[in-house]
Amino acid sequence: MPVRSVHDRTELAGLLARHPALYAYQLGDLDDFFWPYTTWYRRADAVALVYHGGAVPTVLALHPDDGTDQLTDLLHGLAPLLPAHFDAHLSPGAETALHPRFTGHDHGPHLKMALTDPVRLAEARPAGDVLTRADLPDLTGLYATAYPDNWFDPRMLDTGHYVGLRRDGELLAVAGVHVWSPVHRVAALGNVTTHPRARGTGLATAVVAALCRRLADSVDHVTLNVRADNAAARAVYARLGFTVAARYAEHTFTARRP
Repeated sequence: MPVRSVHDRTELAGLLARHPALYAYQLGDLDDFFWPYTTWYRRADAVALVYHGGAVPTVLALHPDDGTDQLTDLLHGLAPLLPAHFDAHLSPGAETALHPRFTGHDHGPHLKMALTDPVRLAEARPAGDVLTRADLPDLTGLYATAYPDNWFDPRMLDTGHYVGLRRDGELLAVAGVHVWSPVHRVAALGNVTTHPRARGTGLATAVVAALCRRLADSVDHVTLNVRADNAAARAVYARLGFTVAARYAEHTFTARRP
């Protein structure tokens, strides 16, 4: 079966909705907010997304446990169509399909986590206020200090799903979303950080709890990505009822010279 480009959002949603915790980002990218920045490919039930909305294109190509061969075949066929330089989120082992055409840099193992224990979330003490465009200068200042390598799209403030916590007027912690799709009932948390001098004081737990409760009315699946070696962040999420849904790796690829 050849690789084909897919332009039918209903077709894609039908495939991706089978595993919402794995494909939350892709489901969110079906919305009008992100759709114009996406290109989609399919082979059998394997789906790859090329997202063009950032400074560097990003390829998302993941599979459930029984889809390894299909994803490898898809990436083999897709390789000639990919940009000369891109980032990628790939299921473990899938990167080998790109090695004949690209050199790769592995940024290490990552986890997809999903909120599966609402009882633990209910036990947490939420805190924080909704951030708006008026808070953008303070927010970008916090990211510059506490999370300089994050990916932040200011348009996401317009969702109403960024929660910040201030002390004496200073923004010290924030939790937001990379994806929020009430259409597909999924959200992916992102841009979560705490000012270095306030870490270890429970602020991250409080703002993530507040955000998750805020999302509860509009989505059924709350997910996030985290580095596997980020023990502090994983502890926060586990405390709030998140569990590991899948493993993947982040890479940067550059085309080999002829």
